[in-house]
Amino acid sequence: MKRKISILGATGSIGRQALEVIEKLYDKFEIIALTGGSNTELLNEQISKFKPKYAYANKPEDIAGAEYATLDEICSNKENDIILVAVSGKIGLKPTITAIKNGIDIALANKETLVMAGDIVMPLAKEYGVKIIPVDSEHCAIHQCIKNISQVDKLIITASGGPFLRKSIEDMKNATVEQTLAHPRWHMGKKITVDSATLMNKGLEVIEAHHLFNMNYDRIEVVVHPQSIVHSAIEYVDGSIIAQLGLPSMHIPIQYAITYPERYEGIKSKSFSFSQIARLDFEEPDWDKFKALKLAYDAGRTGGSATVCLNAANEEAVFAFLQGKIKLFDIINTVETMMERHNIVKNPSIDEIFDVDNEIRAKSRELFLQLR
Repeated sequence: MKRKISILGATGSIGRQALEVIEKLYDKFEIIALTGGSNTELLNEQISKFKPKYAYANKPEDIAGAEYATLDEICSNKENDIILVAVSGKIGLKPTITAIKNGIDIALANKETLVMAGDIVMPLAKEYGVKIIPVDSEHCAIHQCIKNISQVDKLIITASGGPFLRKSIEDMKNATVEQTLAHPRWHMGKKITVDSATLMNKGLEVIEAHHLFNMNYDRIEVVVHPQSIVHSAIEYVDGSIIAQLGLPSMHIPIQYAITYPERYEGIKSKSFSFSQIARLDFEEPDWDKFKALKLAYDAGRTGGSATVCLNAANEEAVFAFLQGKIKLFDIINTVETMMERHNIVKNPSIDEIFDVDNEIRAKSRELFLQLR
């Protein structure tokens, strides 16, 4: 039996790599739907190659070779065994909830879903008996290491340190977009690459890990590991530590998530060699240089709408930086300012989450005008 899958965000980095995985395992999958945004040229190439029944794009009239369907319709289609949520930003939240309510398992590559609404999404998944399998390499690693979560004492999330690990704070303050996007290990989309440079991505992953594994923030540790070979680890109550290792490639966690609980030989199978790894280094993050990490921990511990504020302010600031409107360190200053000014909503509904999101984004854009 082929596993039936839809990919939200097929034209993005994760979506494209997922299709490479599926092409390698062509006899294991049937694609129900592919979605893109404005890149309909690539989407139509994917439609021609993978023959989905349905497709979504910002302009339905540009779709060729598949029947148009909305995100809600795709995520309500119970033909799906699993849906890969690989869109970027808050657009991933509502489709994920729709899929969960229809009993469809989720391969989750969208950070915002749990950062914004983890307290809603995870209980909902439990209620509907839906599996949420993380795609991020760090959470995928933890997922693979855990056998009994009740015996786990600590989660250890690794961070490469990004392009500014050995640079000074002054270097970061004067960093160009080109320097920021020059990640030494991973090839990712622009937004997540900027987040990796500030270590905000690791802060968001801490919040995700809290929700995915129901783990207290005091028991989630971030360790800088420049080689990006150990993707994360867990420490059991008896002191044993189990880690997941592999090359810095997203093909492996993507394949694990969409084939779980089965494993197959894939694109990167048999490509790792211990003898070729000269060394593995680990160190504590520089909390002064990478203040974004502390802000994320603070938001997570505060709870409620604090994480919505953190995410919205950061996302707007990253976009502004990529457009040359603000400097790299202004991203962190924007997030900190918005968090200081935000009035926390303790148990926000989905509508309140989007209200807060819109409010923080608007106020962040106002702040950018003052930073020019």
